[in-house]
Amino acid sequence: MKRMRERAAFTVAAAGVIAAGLAAEPAAAEWKPTRTIEFIVPAGTGGGADQMARMLQGIIQKHDLSPQPVVVINKAGGAGAEGFLDVKGSNRNPHKIIITLSNLFTTPLATGVPFKWEDMTPVAMLALDEFVLWVNAESPYKTPMEYIEAAKKEPGKFSMGGTGSKQEDQIITAALEQATGVKFTYVPYKGGGDVAAQLVGNHVQSSVNNPIEAVSQWRAGALRPLCVFDEKRIDITEPVADGKSWHDIPTCKEQGLDIEYLMLRGIFMGPNVTKDQVAWYVDLFKKVRETPEWKDFMEKGAFNTTFMTGDEFKAWLTKAAENHRNLMEKAGFLAKS
Repeated sequence: MKRMRERAAFTVAAAGVIAAGLAAEPAAAEWKPTRTIEFIVPAGTGGGADQMARMLQGIIQKHDLSPQPVVVINKAGGAGAEGFLDVKGSNRNPHKIIITLSNLFTTPLATGVPFKWEDMTPVAMLALDEFVLWVNAESPYKTPMEYIEAAKKEPGKFSMGGTGSKQEDQIITAALEQATGVKFTYVPYKGGGDVAAQLVGNHVQSSVNNPIEAVSQWRAGALRPLCVFDEKRIDITEPVADGKSWHDIPTCKEQGLDIEYLMLRGIFMGPNVTKDQVAWYVDLFKKVRETPEWKDFMEKGAFNTTFMTGDEFKAWLTKAAENHRNLMEKAGFLAKS
C-alpha cells in the first residue's frame, strides 16, 4: 500500500515536471522575412505607383520596421503585365510583394494577358487615388458643365490629355463621353507630369490627372480644378492655391456628372502564401500608416485614406473588377478573343 502511494506521488510529481517543462517551452515563433523582400512595381519609374513604393521602402527602412531590406523593382512591360505575371508565378514565395493600381483590372481586360487579381493573394488596400477634371486656368470654364457645353458645340475640337491608352484616364474620358454625348480627342502621354505640362501649354484642353500630378501647377495658378471623381469631397481643408483647399473642389456628381472613379493603391503577394505570412505584412503596413511621413504623403497627394484587409478587401476587389469590365466593354476597350 505504501509503495502504491509512493508510485502515485511520483507519477503526479513527474507529470507536474513535464507540464512545467512544456509551459516553459517558447511558443512557435511568428513568421518574419528571412531574406530581402522584392517590392515589384508594375509601372515605370517616376509615376504614382513608383513614388508610393519608394516612399514605403524609405519609411520601412527609417523606422526599422522589417528585419530584412526591401528592394523596389520596376517591371512595367505590357502595361504592368510583366510585374503581375512575375508575382502570379511566385508560388508560396513570401519574400515578394507587389503594389497595384487599377491596371490590376485594366491590363488583362485590354490585352487578354492570362491574369486576374485572384491569381495573387490580397494583403491590404493602402489608399485610393483621386481623379480631378482639370482645365487651364486661363480658360473661361469655372464648372464642369460649362466645359462640357462648350465641347458639345464644337465636336472633336476639345482634347483630353491622359496617361496611357485603355487605362484609368481614358476610361474616365470614355465615361464622360457616354454620360454627356461629348466626343473628346484623347491624347495619351507617358506620365502625369507630361499631361500637366501639356495642359499648362494649352496643347490639350483638359485632363483627369491625380491630385499629386497637378498640384504644383494648381499652386502656381496655371491650372484650375473643376470637380473630383469621388462620391464625397476630399477631406483636406488646408488651403492649397488661391485660398482654396482640396475640400473646396466639388464632386463631379454635385455638378451634374454622375461619374465616380477611384484608383486602387494596394499590396498583393504571390499565390498560396500562409496566413501568418500575410498577417506579418498587414501588421507592417498598419505600422507604416501610423508614421508622420506616411500621413504627410497622404495629405500632400490628397489621397482617400481608406484601408482594407481580409474579406472586406476581397469583396471590394470583386466589385471593382466587375465595374472595370462594364466600363471597358461600353467603351470598346476589351481585348478581342
